Amino acid sequence: MPPKIRDANFQKLTATIKKEMKRLQAPGVALAIWHKGQEHSIGLGVTSVENPLPVTPDTLFQIGSISKTFTGTILMQLAEQGKVKLDAPVKKYIKDFKLKDKTVEKQVTIRHLLTHLGGWVGDYFNDFGNGDDALEKMVRDIAKLPQVQPLGKIWSYNNTGFNIASRVIEVVTKKTYEQVVQEALFTPLKMNLSFFYPSDILFTHRFVVGHYLERGKIKVARPWAIGRAGNGVGGVVSSVRDLLKYARFHMGNGNGILTKKSLQAMREPQASAGGRGQIGVTWFIQNVGALTRYSHGGATHGQQALFMFIPEEDFAFAILTNSDNGGVINNQIAAQALKLYFGAENKTPQIFKKANNELREFAGSYRIGTEAFDLKAKDGMLIYHHIPLGGFPTPDTPPGPALAPMRFAFFAQDLALGLDEPLKGAIGDFIRNSKGKIEYFRVGARAHKKIK
Repeated sequence: MPPKIRDANFQKLTATIKKEMKRLQAPGVALAIWHKGQEHSIGLGVTSVENPLPVTPDTLFQIGSISKTFTGTILMQLAEQGKVKLDAPVKKYIKDFKLKDKTVEKQVTIRHLLTHLGGWVGDYFNDFGNGDDALEKMVRDIAKLPQVQPLGKIWSYNNTGFNIASRVIEVVTKKTYEQVVQEALFTPLKMNLSFFYPSDILFTHRFVVGHYLERGKIKVARPWAIGRAGNGVGGVVSSVRDLLKYARFHMGNGNGILTKKSLQAMREPQASAGGRGQIGVTWFIQNVGALTRYSHGGATHGQQALFMFIPEEDFAFAILTNSDNGGVINNQIAAQALKLYFGAENKTPQIFKKANNELREFAGSYRIGTEAFDLKAKDGMLIYHHIPLGGFPTPDTPPGPALAPMRFAFFAQDLALGLDEPLKGAIGDFIRNSKGKIEYFRVGARAHKKIK
């Protein structure tokens, strides 16, 4: 084996992670970085507070919505093969496809699905068992979801669009979604520690369970699985080292799986994603200083993930945590990594207070799918009051504990900055209708409709 290269930047990141794990009571974290031909990786903490094993760089985590980029990559491959057209209607492939809004049902395209522009309720989860028909049943169930934004007009994160996209893959290939991803990506990329539940092979390797805090005590999150119908939405189970293999594929020439032209097309901006930057074909595109990073995060029941790459710098980053608080760690370490390696950072915008009479139009109740909150005016700012609704991983899952109230302060007329964790640094934008009345508050990637 070649000698291990000492990386001072990586060591600084590791030191920060250790401090944050202690502060946030996060049981385990795995981090891996690829930079100019060198890989650095580490595992910290334990897999479970109930049955602890040390986390290593090969420990398996649920990577959540990073899985969506696998779905998008497969559809790009099918497009190259002439089997799918991204701008063709979904009904061309799923003949019995139904949506509540019949006009949208006819007009929605594959590209709409892959760029979160469908406009119906996207945070809906259900479990239709582990059979090969689970995804087909889920897509039929989606037909009852209400349309909350106009098709193709307002970007709002849409999980259910990827249930539909995954089903398109099954119909076109006449194979299960999991089989297609295994054959097209996992096997040729030698991602030997990447799996889908309900395959029990993953349990023969070291894996983590999720955790959450309740009254200051760390608890194991149950159930573990998200349900087979969600595999193309958030079901990949992987390791940080396997994710670096995936990143190198996306930064490279396609490995004979996809042309470099198609890989680059996935990174072309398709729409504004508000505070998240822009959206490509599944990838979030964000400018940090002079850099452009391509990324995706993921969250399941008590697990949080973040993955990014910068092709021009031959740089990739993956961090996986087994705590609901892990998102705070992930975002902090990602920002620190870009600053350490490239001196790149975005300045925090200058906030200001508004008079309470000015805040009146922004205050109110907002909701979309399984998420709801109230915004209340106080001391020239808006206070975000979380209202847990439950609904993940199944509609009857009871709500968990509410997040503590968080402050949002304005830095432009309709733009507000989160000042408290876990939404510290998050940019929320208010979206007005044609008459100038506030209709949505987009935060956490969702355009929540103002309901009163």
